[in-house]
Amino acid sequence: MLDRAIQQVLKPVLTHMARVLVRLGVGADALSFIGFAIGMAAAVSIAFQQWVAGLVLLLLSRLMDGLDGAVARATHPTDRGGFLDITLDFVFYAAIPLAFAVADPAQNALPAAVLLASFIGTGSSFLAFAIVASQRGLTSTALPDKSFYFLGGLTEATETLAAFVAMCLWPQWFAPIAYGFAALCAITTVLRIGWGWKRFR
Repeated sequence: MLDRAIQQVLKPVLTHMARVLVRLGVGADALSFIGFAIGMAAAVSIAFQQWVAGLVLLLLSRLMDGLDGAVARATHPTDRGGFLDITLDFVFYAAIPLAFAVADPAQNALPAAVLLASFIGTGSSFLAFAIVASQRGLTSTALPDKSFYFLGGLTEATETLAAFVAMCLWPQWFAPIAYGFAALCAITTVLRIGWGWKRFR
């Protein structure tokens, strides 16, 4: 829901940083892998209840995720890069709830499982819409710089990051945060199914 607004605010900064990285010879795919590695380090930190370290690494990984797209646009975007970016993102999104479950299985396992199940709904509806949209030659007017059709909703990348930050800041409240965000993800899934049903008639 907030991705478009946030990206408009961050775009000048990311573009400037991307130009510096391009001059240094840093490629978009390298940034994707670096961001993913940092994201996995964040998950490991959270699993060991190192909340502050996990939060810092989580935010750094998302900075890398923003930079890889900016570098790609400053050079030459590729289908491989777009595929790599979204695939690693989805693995990262799954790793964080799993890490909280590992940190405290007794309290967090069930809410983490519910949240991961809700991610299946948002992820599958997102990717399924993108596949059919590509077959029909549709493009996103909201986020035209993306490598494929990005379908919006209540829970996009910005909202997911905000939920993860809240979990790291208040780990004792992981369960209600997870259940609440899972409910928003369920609403997003239903909305996307409805949009797809109407759009692809």
